[in-house]
Amino acid sequence: MADIVESREVSALIAELSTVVGREEPYGHYARLREIGAVVRADDGTLIVTRWTECAAVARDHRLGKMPVELLAHAGLADWAEHPALYGYFTSLLGINPPDHTRLRRLVSSSFTARRVQALRPATERMIDDLIDVMAGRSSSDFVEAFAFPLPCNVISELLGIPAADRAQFQHLVSDWSAVLDDITPEVLSKANPAAKAVREYLAALATERRRQPREDLMSALVGHEEAGDRLTEDELLTMAGLLFAAGFETTTNLLSNGLVALLEHPEQRPALFADPAAAVQELLRYDSPVQNIDRTALEATTIAGVTFQPGDRIVAYTGSANRDPRRFSEPDRLDLKRADNASLAFGGGMHYCLGAPMARLEAEIAFPRLFERLPGLRLAPGAARRDSLTIRGYDALPVQN
Repeated sequence: MADIVESREVSALIAELSTVVGREEPYGHYARLREIGAVVRADDGTLIVTRWTECAAVARDHRLGKMPVELLAHAGLADWAEHPALYGYFTSLLGINPPDHTRLRRLVSSSFTARRVQALRPATERMIDDLIDVMAGRSSSDFVEAFAFPLPCNVISELLGIPAADRAQFQHLVSDWSAVLDDITPEVLSKANPAAKAVREYLAALATERRRQPREDLMSALVGHEEAGDRLTEDELLTMAGLLFAAGFETTTNLLSNGLVALLEHPEQRPALFADPAAAVQELLRYDSPVQNIDRTALEATTIAGVTFQPGDRIVAYTGSANRDPRRFSEPDRLDLKRADNASLAFGGGMHYCLGAPMARLEAEIAFPRLFERLPGLRLAPGAARRDSLTIRGYDALPVQN
């Protein structure tokens, strides 16, 4: 059996990752943690894995699930259901286990199909061109504000049926809500709760409207879908719609921002982008993943890397580290859009694999070649601001010039 490593160095590295500086450049810290051991223990008892093999096992092993709500009281969250931000997380696909997870995923998967996503391609292409038109008319832009937020927000809004005039309000709402993925404190909840409540109330009104007048959108499909006599309850419908909406642009916004920076810093990779956009996006996801870690709780005794996790143990897999593990990838810190074997853990794995991954890939595969075709002189400008988050890696602001 392998040992779980506990040391002052482990504590110092994890503490550094909780700082703004450490989060801005985490990959060196990840590398050292990978060297120290397959499984390390944080000061709060959390077990952390950073290598590819172990992270992949954690992501895919059904014996490692989400923290059961019965254990939340022991984690100091006995009143979780009274907080809209936590309720929306712990009762969604992100926070539940089988059999509830299996049932809900089956119901939504029947409506959120690959065909429905691919049908968005023409609209996505038009949205991309419209946003680039605006950028082309300016000498400089904030890429997040001008492109990386509005594109996925408009795409998921188009899918759900949210009118264009209502979309701009959601950037800060979802950002405030998703802060609970990093830290649950009174300060975070003071912004996250009203944000989650506002999103839910908006979606409730939209669902009511679609019951009266169904359209060819996902909200109408979710409202009316029934499978083998089963359908989403009103509570499940609103929780699911909130998750799809928030996840539908949060991850993609950061994929677009991280990917643009990587491409601008490696102009020699431009021909490979044009030659195979799908492979290029896969490498960009590996190189600087928008989601850097996933959490699991041992539902039963589970042995990984020679370490047996006991029921109730909390495990965090640093998938951003796994995607840079030299045990899995040759020269992992090098961006190589022609890399032949670049399948990553950017969208997680197993039963919690990101439902919106095909949509995120579709948007990025169209967006990056279009941006460089129409704005060949695009370059970074001073003033970039990384998000202060380890779980969600991206930018709050990303100034660019044409």
